[in-house]
Amino acid sequence: MNSWTDYLFVNAATLLWAGNIVMGRALHEAVGPFTLSGVRAAIASFLFGLLLARKGRQKRSAFSPRERVLVVVMALTGVTGFQVLQYAGLRYTTAVNAGLVNASGPLITIILAKWMLGQSLKRQQLVGALLSLAGVGVIISGGSWEMLAELRFNPGDLLVLAAVVMWALYSITGRVLLTRHSTVRVTAFSTILGAAILAAPAAWEWSLAPPQWSPGVAAGLLYIGAGPSFLAFMAWNEGVKRLGANGAMAFYNTLPLYAAVVALVALAEVPGVIQWVGGLLVVGGCLLAAWAPGLPRAATSS
Repeated sequence: MNSWTDYLFVNAATLLWAGNIVMGRALHEAVGPFTLSGVRAAIASFLFGLLLARKGRQKRSAFSPRERVLVVVMALTGVTGFQVLQYAGLRYTTAVNAGLVNASGPLITIILAKWMLGQSLKRQQLVGALLSLAGVGVIISGGSWEMLAELRFNPGDLLVLAAVVMWALYSITGRVLLTRHSTVRVTAFSTILGAAILAAPAAWEWSLAPPQWSPGVAAGLLYIGAGPSFLAFMAWNEGVKRLGANGAMAFYNTLPLYAAVVALVALAEVPGVIQWVGGLLVVGGCLLAAWAPGLPRAATSS
């Protein structure tokens, strides 16, 4: 039987990620998306570098040429694409909406993994997929059938949805590497490479629109780099180790709840009826798919 502390780890991770969404929304006028992503990756790279240096004496297998390509893919999707698209989307949509759209992440990951690996979906997963996609449709359309018909979606919601797809591809690629390498090493190298990729566009954006520095902005950047990019990763993987991959992933869907609560406290963004309906559909569909019968639930080593 699992202890309450096992669930504390995964909830700490999703709470930190919810804080990242809210902080990204709060900083959207002071810091550009490339700069925000670059600074986040740089801070996380520094912390991962210290961690790797501490583990430097441990025996590690080298990346093969194919695995190096996969590390590049992870850097381009999860570290670069996901962050830039999400922070760009937060310039046009609310933290609550972004949190709700992010809740489709586990389901999108399952669907893409099944499609890319040539495996069929369970019937319960298909039902969950339809519910979740309906929820996302409600969120990005604002509940307006006319808007759906005319495809006049909020561009911010669509950018966040594209970011979720990037994260799904990042997760699928990571599964291949994690069969031979530790999660810390894979994430550290992909993060460091992503920081190098982001350096040029961040410098270009900085020259055109320098950050509007203040103590609050500096503190926000430090939080984003150390919290969601480093501490949340460590907490999440400890939760995966204790609960198993599926058990931990089900709790990823607490992200929209935490994002709504944090946004309500920090930004006074009150969720509307449409957002609650869409959120319930998204979360319900994800949980239905995650708990489909026949899926493996054994704990995995982190």
